[in-house]
Amino acid sequence: MLHHALLDRGCDSSPLRAAAVPPGPGGCEGSELRRGPPGVRCQGIQPGGHPLPGDREHLRICPQEYTCCTTEMEDKLSQQSKLEFENLVEETSHFVRTTFVSRHKKFDEFFRELLENAEKSLNDMFVRTYGMLYMQNSEVFQDLFTELKRYYTGGNVNLEEMLNDFWARLLERMFQLINPQYHFSEDYLECVSKYTDQLKPFGDVPRKLKIQVTRAFIAARTFVQGLTVGREVANRVSKVSPTPGCIRALMKMLYCPYCRGLPTVRPCNNYCLNVMKGCLANQADLDTEWNLFIDAMLLVAERLEGPFNIESVMDPIDVKISEAIMNMQENSMQVSAKVFQGCGQPKPAPALRSARSAPENFNTRFRPYNPEERPTTAAGTSLDRLVTDIKEKLKLSKKVWSTLPYTICKDESVTAGTSNDEECWNGHSKARYLPEIMNDGLTNQINNPEVDVDITRPDTFIRQQIMALRVMTNKLKNAYNGNDVNFQDTSDESSGSGSGSGCMDDVCPTEFEFVTTEAPAVDPDRREVDSSAAQLGHSLLSGSLVCIRPGTTETVQIILGFWSDETAF
Repeated sequence: MLHHALLDRGCDSSPLRAAAVPPGPGGCEGSELRRGPPGVRCQGIQPGGHPLPGDREHLRICPQEYTCCTTEMEDKLSQQSKLEFENLVEETSHFVRTTFVSRHKKFDEFFRELLENAEKSLNDMFVRTYGMLYMQNSEVFQDLFTELKRYYTGGNVNLEEMLNDFWARLLERMFQLINPQYHFSEDYLECVSKYTDQLKPFGDVPRKLKIQVTRAFIAARTFVQGLTVGREVANRVSKVSPTPGCIRALMKMLYCPYCRGLPTVRPCNNYCLNVMKGCLANQADLDTEWNLFIDAMLLVAERLEGPFNIESVMDPIDVKISEAIMNMQENSMQVSAKVFQGCGQPKPAPALRSARSAPENFNTRFRPYNPEERPTTAAGTSLDRLVTDIKEKLKLSKKVWSTLPYTICKDESVTAGTSNDEECWNGHSKARYLPEIMNDGLTNQINNPEVDVDITRPDTFIRQQIMALRVMTNKLKNAYNGNDVNFQDTSDESSGSGSGSGCMDDVCPTEFEFVTTEAPAVDPDRREVDSSAAQLGHSLLSGSLVCIRPGTTETVQIILGFWSDETAF
């Protein structure tokens, strides 16, 4: 423990003592020291080990009577107490901080390389299969992956609209390839794309893939954002700045035994708990929202293992798109006839072009995809194993803020322990600590006997972290249900757009309802406005929240909106 090491050094080596007591002619011996009561020794804190008489110094924190300290030493030891406390909190919260830092890095690496691998796999397969035809139209597929990457990294991309646009563009290109005898104007091709939903030229692949991609990317992006928020909140909350009342209580607990000539007596366990509960009252109030946030992270993690597994969606995406192309070719005559009927008869192409026919390359089929062949990526493991690991770590991080006092005070280098409650420092002498232990949280410190706590003034910084967790929990709740919420900068002056995915077959998950518990002394920014407006078969929910800007931890006031399909989970 730091304070033991500091005060057990020789008198010449202690900067606190050197500044506090001028040396006498004998080096360590002070020129104005008197002996106190028999057996009281100022070991490691006063020259010669002799106490000062109580009427010589008017101490502000430690008991008067005979003392080993001066008022100047009290001030310096108070600053030392502050530093030790800050180090204790940072060390005690080390596990939760490193959990979010390391796991965020692993998941982010995994998802990014998964996208790179999927794009490379599709490109390699299509170059081998379609050759020049693919290379001449490769920007359609490149744009698809560019938008998927942009969405994952926080871009304002509507997944459903983006995927619809991909299939419409692919239909335009394919329609020209299967009808080389005709010339198609831009207006005609735009008319062709309008028949995508009606004719279903690619079979059921676009519908299924849209559901799978949308909910998988929503879950993946939101989960990584959750790891980012957890990392930032943990880092910030662990760097506490104790109040003057807390510093006073810490000094009294950690160093007054030395000033009283009791350097080997450590604080009573219950005494330590009351001091720490008073000093960490605001951090304890974070626990309610933190636990809800962890619960939401665990639920989205389960989705990543099951129906929202982005790895199982992206690995075979090249095969699925190729299957859609096959469907288009097999139905080419029916599709062309319907389009000609709706858009009119196109003009014949020049003779050279009309002599060509649809390439036989399109008849190539691919072997069935084997899910056991899923590769590992840069993170060194499959998504399933990554999720299993993070779930274990998340469970261990619950209640971390309310249990900080207990974790600190059970350290044998800090207190005398629970078994030695008679031979411990109780703030006044070596005896049992009698006051009751306070409950957790700010409002419960109104009668804390050790720390002066103003329960009417919650810590603004901690309240900001509570709000950041609430916003992230709301996003996780929507991701769990397959819905997306895109948070935008207010400078955009528009509400967020989002994506919702409908149920497919019998894999429609049960909708999750969050029940949140209001933390004490928090403003009412949490409420959501349940207004809705029907548009294009969707409903728009809107409300006002303080949110985290994508890619940062800055809190901004924004308008929150998300689309949820009427057939959504």
